[in-house]
Amino acid sequence: MSSMRKVALITGGTRGIGFGIAIALAKSEFNLAINGQREESQICEAISELERLGSHVLYCRADVASTSDHQTMLQAVNEKFGRLDVLVNNAGVAPAVRADILEASEESFDRLIKINLKGPYFLTQSVAKWMIHQWQENNSFRGCIVNISSISATVASVNRGDYCISKAGIAMATQLWAARLAEFNTEVYEVRPGIISTDMTAGVTAKYDALITNGLTVQKRWGTPADVGSAVATLARGDLPYATGQVLHVDGGLTLHRL
Repeated sequence: MSSMRKVALITGGTRGIGFGIAIALAKSEFNLAINGQREESQICEAISELERLGSHVLYCRADVASTSDHQTMLQAVNEKFGRLDVLVNNAGVAPAVRADILEASEESFDRLIKINLKGPYFLTQSVAKWMIHQWQENNSFRGCIVNISSISATVASVNRGDYCISKAGIAMATQLWAARLAEFNTEVYEVRPGIISTDMTAGVTAKYDALITNGLTVQKRWGTPADVGSAVATLARGDLPYATGQVLHVDGGLTLHRL
């Protein structure tokens, strides 16, 4: 299926922040390839909601940590849409057990790095080559890659050091790919969410309710997937030109330096 609409691939796009991004891009008239690991029967409602917004939707069931799955996923996107304009590296996991860095396990570290950093890095490599090819065929092509990291890229949490390190790695990967791909008219950005209300944060609701009330953030509320989606859509549409490599904080002012 060839399409005049631009196409975005969102990893982890069936729930939480990823689904918020998918909704925002559907509203911005993108066709969508959304990636996840659940059975397609489990995400029918999500797909239907995106289709009601006017998008053609492809579900790519794949493991972002697997480079062989990357190739299968991108082949499916090419077969359905014949193009890819935007990659959103959103899929990621938290530690299975929050452990002090004095006690943290090698198994947890390896899992976090493989899923949160190695997977997106090499998926970006494959997508970048495809975007370069599209640009070589048509110099008006504009590619866009958005990495969803976290305030944990710079805010230390000693009970989940593996997670912080994986997000700090994503921050550097953003700079590397931005520097490498600029000549091919592909922009690369990082979006750093703060405290976002999702199933990943549901278990710490009471903790962060209290912290937000006591001034953790300047804007005294939880962030939402829609907040992150709005930021990503701005970048994907090209509404922030001449800014490749930049970081967009969506954290309610949590990381503002204050006296």
